Amino acid sequence: MSQGMSGFGGPQPLQILSDGQQPVAAPVGTPAQVAALNARTSAKVIIVGSGPAGLTAAIYAARANLEPIVLGGYEAGGQLMITSEVENYPGFPDGIQGPELMDRMRTQAQRFGALIVDVDIDRVELSRRPFRLWAGGVEYATQAVIVASGASAIWLDLDSEARLRGRGVSACATCDGFFFRDRKVVVVGGGDSALEEALFLTKFAREVVIVHRRDGFRGSRIMQERALSHPRIRVAWNSLVVDVLGENHVTGVRLRDAVTGEERDEPTDGLFVAIGHRPNTAVFRDWLDVDAKGYLEVRDRTGTRVDGVFVAGDVHDHRYRQAVTAAGDGCRAAIDAERWLAEQGLAEPATATAW
Repeated sequence: MSQGMSGFGGPQPLQILSDGQQPVAAPVGTPAQVAALNARTSAKVIIVGSGPAGLTAAIYAARANLEPIVLGGYEAGGQLMITSEVENYPGFPDGIQGPELMDRMRTQAQRFGALIVDVDIDRVELSRRPFRLWAGGVEYATQAVIVASGASAIWLDLDSEARLRGRGVSACATCDGFFFRDRKVVVVGGGDSALEEALFLTKFAREVVIVHRRDGFRGSRIMQERALSHPRIRVAWNSLVVDVLGENHVTGVRLRDAVTGEERDEPTDGLFVAIGHRPNTAVFRDWLDVDAKGYLEVRDRTGTRVDGVFVAGDVHDHRYRQAVTAAGDGCRAAIDAERWLAEQGLAEPATATAW
């Protein structure tokens, strides 16, 4: 993130100096103080989440003069904030760092008038309009909601794993596999996601080791057959990753035998954790439909069973989970929300050039 950016993304009050110096952003305090400074706790549309889906929705909604409020979460920016080099997002032929990409999206949304507050949602009330949302001790009101709260990768909860994220530790082979051309990598997991990740990585890596804590995979038979028959894939059965080795980048993992308890080190250049994702849907489950895995269910492209509530990004999409698809979802949800507001007489219809 750029230096000097406050933890809260709304327009900052300028401190007027008497000695001819340039004005600077005055310090800000709690989320409640930020909301008071901006004097805005209500909007035609509120967006929950500040990853690619949420910020793209904010850009489109702001350009449609909806002046959206984005409740971005204390860990703003989504999973790209823990991604180093991003080489598959269009428009950046030389690649871009994940945090920088999110900073640019954020700045673009603010340029058009979006207010971004980095607070987590506590609860919502969607039984009638205006909808109400509580975040950081502040109550917000809105006529439409775009839920873009994303999904979080399930990690191994190792200190070394957290320290080396973006330095050889990843939860997305599609995002980072390219960086491991002709190298050895380890994939942790035993379901279809892990097998798919491992098979994808064989396009780049010279060797892929699947580490699974049991003596058999949980994935579908066809995926098991493909993985087990692939010449570049080896399986470490009944094994647990108990430590990630390396100072500045991954050099190996320490494995513990689940049967004997013996430990050994497995050299590797990368560790891909593929034990699942957890959708950030807890506060919405009493109001919106979720599938068996907890992801929000979408009706009519971006809608939900609650009229005026829309969905975008990984909070419903557990197939692609890419920044570019999430951004596309954010665009669609914002356009649908604007058109719905216009139909309700709550917003002026956008012109063809507004988008």
